[in-house]
Amino acid sequence: MPLKNLRLYLIIICFLISSTLFAQQSIRLNTGWEFLQRDLGGIWEAIRPEDKGIPHDVPHWQQVTLPHCFNARDAVNPDMNYYQGPGWYRTQLNINNPYNDGRILLHFEGAGQKTDVYVYDTKVGSHLGGYDEWTVDITKAVDDFKKTEICQTQFKGSVPVEIRCDNSRDLESIPSRLSDFTVYGGLYRYLNLVYTPAVSLDKVFAKAEVDKDGKQGRLDVGVRIYDPENINAAGGDIRIIDPQGKVIQQSKYNLSSTAREVPVGSFMVKKPQLWSPDHPVLYTVEVTARANGGTFTQREKVGFRNFEFVDHGPFMLNGKRLLLRGTHRHEDQAGVAAAMTEGMIRQEMQLMKDMGVNFVRLAHYQQSRIVLDLCDSLGILAWEEEPWCRGGLGGEVYKNQARQMLTNMIEQHYNHPSIILWGLGNENDWEGDFPEFDKEKIRAFMSEQNDRAHRLDPSRKTTIRRCDFCKDIVDVYSPSIWAGWYRGTYNEYKQTTLDEFNKVNHFFHAEWGGDSHALRHSEDPDKAFVNIKTGGGADERAGDASLSGGDSRVSKDGDWSESYICNLFDWHLKEQETMPWLTGSAFWIFKDFSTPLRPDNPIPYMNQKGVLERDMAKKESYYVFQSYWTAKPMVHIYGHTWPVRWGNEGEQKMIKVYSNCETAELFLNGKSYGVKKRNSQDFPAAGLRWVVTFKKGANNIRVVGQQGKTTVTDEINQVYQTDKWDKPAKLILEKIADENGFATVQVKVLDKNGVQCLDAVNWISFSLSGDGILQDDLGTSGGSRKVQAYNGRATIKVQTQNGKSVVGVQSPGLQTVFINL
Repeated sequence: MPLKNLRLYLIIICFLISSTLFAQQSIRLNTGWEFLQRDLGGIWEAIRPEDKGIPHDVPHWQQVTLPHCFNARDAVNPDMNYYQGPGWYRTQLNINNPYNDGRILLHFEGAGQKTDVYVYDTKVGSHLGGYDEWTVDITKAVDDFKKTEICQTQFKGSVPVEIRCDNSRDLESIPSRLSDFTVYGGLYRYLNLVYTPAVSLDKVFAKAEVDKDGKQGRLDVGVRIYDPENINAAGGDIRIIDPQGKVIQQSKYNLSSTAREVPVGSFMVKKPQLWSPDHPVLYTVEVTARANGGTFTQREKVGFRNFEFVDHGPFMLNGKRLLLRGTHRHEDQAGVAAAMTEGMIRQEMQLMKDMGVNFVRLAHYQQSRIVLDLCDSLGILAWEEEPWCRGGLGGEVYKNQARQMLTNMIEQHYNHPSIILWGLGNENDWEGDFPEFDKEKIRAFMSEQNDRAHRLDPSRKTTIRRCDFCKDIVDVYSPSIWAGWYRGTYNEYKQTTLDEFNKVNHFFHAEWGGDSHALRHSEDPDKAFVNIKTGGGADERAGDASLSGGDSRVSKDGDWSESYICNLFDWHLKEQETMPWLTGSAFWIFKDFSTPLRPDNPIPYMNQKGVLERDMAKKESYYVFQSYWTAKPMVHIYGHTWPVRWGNEGEQKMIKVYSNCETAELFLNGKSYGVKKRNSQDFPAAGLRWVVTFKKGANNIRVVGQQGKTTVTDEINQVYQTDKWDKPAKLILEKIADENGFATVQVKVLDKNGVQCLDAVNWISFSLSGDGILQDDLGTSGGSRKVQAYNGRATIKVQTQNGKSVVGVQSPGLQTVFINL
């Protein structure tokens, strides 16, 4: 074999060996699980053998894979409240620790909300809190069980593990159930079996700093040793690896005590490559711990960057102003709820980056380590917060949980360069969980948490959203401004924001926007403005989220169309380009999510403020942001999900195009309507709008965008309806697609003359009988069995299973209709 090929062969072998060893250290436990959604009479019910005269499936366990959420479907069930209570998981593990005298750990990346862990009938650990990571050492329990006869007879050498999760309501636990999101239950993040030597690394703290000139970097490394047997001595190596994979610094350390967190190395890095949203370069800190012949290695990613919230001014990153262009994120997905796989998370975060986001608020709890890793690698700055959300302030159990969860969040995500803000709470002025609502006690605890955050991490800033009586405590404050949704009109945004900016030293605007019912469009989206009071502020107040009562407001009196929300976003974004003092903002929210507080929304139990639906389908508003926030040439005609427009014959209509190109030319039915130049201050659509006359029936719309030498195009077809309609009188139901085992059915709302009522918002309820499976409880416009119509229609899919089914549709006041599949 040639020497060159031999070297390559050896490199590959070494890589495979090291990968294998790493894989042995941590194994995701995704398969082989059974689940029971109820409580047990005792742990014996989970482990008793079949030969005790009780069928093994009583009570009924179902096979599941992890991650798994109790509420994958029922969170958006329109007919009942979601399940809140205990649930059990069980599996059998084949334990094979490669380390002599090593430890066996179960590492939970998150489980909701209270969790107990058993090995056979021995309780080995408990945890309170649904969002932070935690670990249970099962070494002794496994060793003890393996010595029993039952291990070999009943379990054939494997080790039974049972886990009880519980998301029952509890006023003395955070987050409050008054929070506007579902508090899920289950093993909804990854669970890992981890093997370590007798002494290992519990935490590696890597603090990367750089001076304002970016010429000198400093990296301080500290460790916390995991040493349950009190060996009390360890040594090891530290290596600093640059973004290109080159080792640039290394050193050794020796510890005579493992009893506390200790610094083990400090390194100077000249002219470090700076981390930023445009260049998210990452260095690697590799720390090895050795003791008693065992070796354990941990790798952490870090980034060199400096940031500043200028007093009464903008945000600076690495010495230059950066407008924070942000959104928010909940861990929630159609069909799985909180149990998002790594692939789902990656897809969502990439969509976020592709839209131009450089900042995200992770609401309202510590999120998956996968999310933070992606923030680092994609270049998305982050605000992460503890789940002290609404309801008031409880007693010592409540406060101790908040203290521990803040501590865990900061320690577990300390190394991520993406994080710049630690959130201490959300809407803490929202009372209701306790008889007493004492602002001074809330202030005192907020101050305590603020001090704790600064003590644990002096390098980041603290923040809260919407608690005016605590705004002087934190470093950065975000008030409530919902111009054009809960209060006022969207053209009040700039002045209202300036007024709030002047009240604090460091300002950020988290949460703005509004709901949009995907697939609903409007010819007159701003018509609700006529009754809206202006000049009275744009803050959200008690009762504003309700769809009835109170003052006139768009959230109650508007049409919830995608057309309106695009105008609102468009106005905000064009104004932000003229606000040089603005640190930035984050609109609420990137993706629709479930909430028990909104049963009357067009999709029941869904907060519909996302620019994506809950299944990650893009709404039209996604492209509004992309047109302002991205550099890669793009062009998008508004109306891809608007099949039928309406008006009088010969009436002029506006076509809007969202694009970041310098110019765009519109063609209607092959005829050019001219070239327009983009101007961000020319509202709406930055001047890329054309007033045209549609022909009755089918119309083809095409746009050509030009950015330098790059040409991009978009094309849609729309029907123009001139027939007028009367009030809804009947339904028709038809199959419009049938592929890959799924049939799509569509119901239309017609008047007495058979004309589609294109402004109809009737409630539609789908049902199914037969062999198929209705694709419902997804929380999407096309995946809900109860949903408001969008432009006089609604759709749903059926998995046919090669059988026969009947789909029925009901709507109050109209005759029920059926279709055979």
